[in-house]
This record gives sequence, structure tokens and C-alpha cells, in this order.
Amino acid sequence: MVKANSKKEKEKRNVDFTVVVTLLLLLSLGIIMVLSASSPTALAEDGDSYSYVKRQLIFAALGLAGMYIISKIDYRIYQKMYKPIYVFVVLLLLAVPIIGYDVAGAKRWIDVFGITSFQPSEVAKIGLIIFFAAYLVKYKDTLKKWWDKKTYNFPTGLIPTFFWLGIPCAILLFLQTHLSATLVIVAVISIMMIVAGAKLKHFIIIALVGGAAGGTLLYLLATYADIGTFRIARLTAFLDPWSDPQVTGWQIIQSLYAIGSGGLFGVGLGNSMQKYLYISEPHNDFIFAVVAEELGFIGCAIILLLFAVLIWRGIMIAINAKDMFGTLLAVGIVSLIAIQVIINIGVVTSVFPVTGMALPFFSYGGTSLFVLLCTMGILLNISRHTNKV
Repeated sequence: MVKANSKKEKEKRNVDFTVVVTLLLLLSLGIIMVLSASSPTALAEDGDSYSYVKRQLIFAALGLAGMYIISKIDYRIYQKMYKPIYVFVVLLLLAVPIIGYDVAGAKRWIDVFGITSFQPSEVAKIGLIIFFAAYLVKYKDTLKKWWDKKTYNFPTGLIPTFFWLGIPCAILLFLQTHLSATLVIVAVISIMMIVAGAKLKHFIIIALVGGAAGGTLLYLLATYADIGTFRIARLTAFLDPWSDPQVTGWQIIQSLYAIGSGGLFGVGLGNSMQKYLYISEPHNDFIFAVVAEELGFIGCAIILLLFAVLIWRGIMIAINAKDMFGTLLAVGIVSLIAIQVIINIGVVTSVFPVTGMALPFFSYGGTSLFVLLCTMGILLNISRHTNKV
């Protein structure tokens, strides 16, 4: 009995060491780059070159504390709470149009007692990952069908599953005009559904039909209702940024200048020229351009290698999880990080049209960093219960 308890306690103490080290390296590099990229903007806005990095350090400390605490909580408890979590996510997203405030024309933030701002969409991402991990475990037998009314007393299958996904995504898309978060959530949950047993060919059909319908709808809204016209401008700028270099093409042109200036080894940490109010808010979505300019190709390659190690370890944790819920939860968390990294770097390098996508652990933003670190706590707890790693 004593040996059994000792073995159990040992299992609880073990977390994936590689994930922890890689995460701390990424976080440390991210804070250094926030300091470097934000200093001119911070000085111009606040008269203090360190104002942004001070706030980032506070949220990093809070996030690490949250990650440690959550890594001690058995992840299987979330499976029992998946329905209340879903309701909470929907209500939280609905609250934004009511009590939220605008930043650069987008209402996506809620003020917290005048102390800081809070972006509910970041919480929604992990909340929906938890919900669908539990939902897919429960109704996995019907995922291979478009529609199933016989197995349970209510409709299940692929289409009903997308219905539950469509509610929060519709709120994000039409009430918050948050297309980037919508796309990330849809992509992450789709990956989880495929891992849970859904047929890939069904997703190809949905992607083709949904992409065509969605693109047509966005075009019609922009053309005839003057809704989301900025998306058409971003697409035009993506195809030819030099057609409007002073407005729609400005950000991506300055980003490419920064990347080109970096060369192989970079111009040196702190020596970026594009961060001096050429790239708008270089500490946010376009921080990787400053990384490329200051640290060069070698620095970018090291950072991408660290992300690759983190994603690889996450996949191994998912493969070796003791239950399907743990597997799907880990897959969702890893997919969330991987997709955001791919989109952010794709935007910065002009592979994708410009969209508001943060680079995990690097881009400035308290809500994003805090929630992401807490999310990593869940992944670490799953790693405590793996069969082998």
C-alpha cells in the first residue's frame, strides 16, 4: 500500500521537462523582444521606454503562477464541467458587444475595474477546446456520419457538432468582427474532430463549400452593406502591397523591409530601425519582423526550432495520454499554438493576408499571455498522466 501510494505520488510529480524548459526559453526570448520592439512606442506614448515590458512581466509572472497551479489539477475534472464551460464561453462572448469597448475600430475588449483590459476571445479558445474534447469523447461513434438521429435521443453527427461550434463563431464573426479568432477556433476544433474519428473527406467537402459560401458572403457584405470592407482592402494589399504603399500596404511593406535588413545574423539586438514607428505597434502582431531584423535568419530559425520542439512534445503527450479526453485536449492545445505560429509568421512574411494574430509567448498582450500560460498548465498536467513519453 505504501509502495502504491509512493508510486502514485511520483507519477503526480513528474511533468514533461522538455516542455517546461522550451516554454521558459520562448517566454524569456519573448519578453526580451517585447522590450526591444516596444521601447520607441512606449517612450512616445508614456515617456517610459519600459512601460510595455513592465506590464508584460507582470502578466508573465501571473501566468507562470497560474500554470504551476493548474499543472497540479487533474485535467479529467474539466470533462465533468464541459457543459457549464460552454455556456460560460457563449455568455462571455455575448457580453463584449454590451459592455466592451473599441480599440482601432474593433470591440473585442472588456475593461476590468479600470486596471487592465481583458479579451474574452482568448478564454473562449481554451473553453471551446475543453468542451469539444469532452463532447467528442461522448459522441465519437456518430462522427463518421453527417447526421445521426438513431444512436441518441437528439441529433448527433458531424453537422450537429458544427452547430455547437457555429454559435460562438457567429458571435465572434458578426458581433465582434473577429475573423482571425474565428478561423483559428474552427481550424483547431476541426483537427480535434478528425483525430476523434471524423472522415477527412467530409472536411474537404465542408472546406470547399464553406470557403466558397463564406468568401461570397463576406464579399457581398463588404460591397453592398459596407460591412467588413477592411478585409477586402487587406486582401488587395496582400496581392499587391505596393499598389497602396502609404495605407493598406504600409504594414506589410515595412515588415518585409525589416526582414530583408536582418540578413543572416541580424543588425543586433535593440538595433532595429523599423520599430521606430515605421511598423505600427511592432510589439504586437508584427513582432516577428523585429526579431528577423535584429536577430536575422539564425535567430528566427532558433525560435522556430523551439516552437517545433514544443509542438513535438505536445504531440507526444497527446499520443501517450491515458484516455481519449486527454488526447483530444492535448491535440487542441498543441494545434492552437501551432496554427497561431503559422498564421502570424505567414502574415509577417506576406504568405497570408494581414490579420490580427498574436505570436504565442512573444506578442505583447496580457490576456493572451496569461491564458496561454494557464493553458500550458493543462498540457503539463496531462503529461503527468501519460503512459510513457
